[in-house]
Amino acid sequence: MAGAGGRPQKEIDKKIFENLCGIQCTRDEICAVLDITDKTLSNWCQQTYGKSFSAIFKEKRQIGFISLRRTQFKLAEKSAAMAIFLGKNYLGQNDKDYWQRQQDEKLLELKEKQTEQKDW
Repeated sequence: MAGAGGRPQKEIDKKIFENLCGIQCTRDEICAVLDITDKTLSNWCQQTYGKSFSAIFKEKRQIGFISLRRTQFKLAEKSAAMAIFLGKNYLGQNDKDYWQRQQDEKLLELKEKQTEQKDW
């Protein structure tokens, strides 16, 4: 309970809070789900973790990133579009490289033909 005569302290489920952070819920969404105010959330984070909401959110949302990445890699085994997306984002691949190579090969072929014609 809060101070004498104050209202009872709101119980916040730590696991639910961390799961909400993991699925990238906004601060307002977390407050709505937990039925608390922004101030209550800030105070609870400070009391529970000894850190600000922002620091805890940044830390706990990493779990969601890991889960999302795992799902994407599994999906890439069956989806060419996802494999291409991951290749572009993680391996630095892009369509320009492919088209540039095609263009460079055609230019090289033309130069070789011009050189051959000059030799005659």
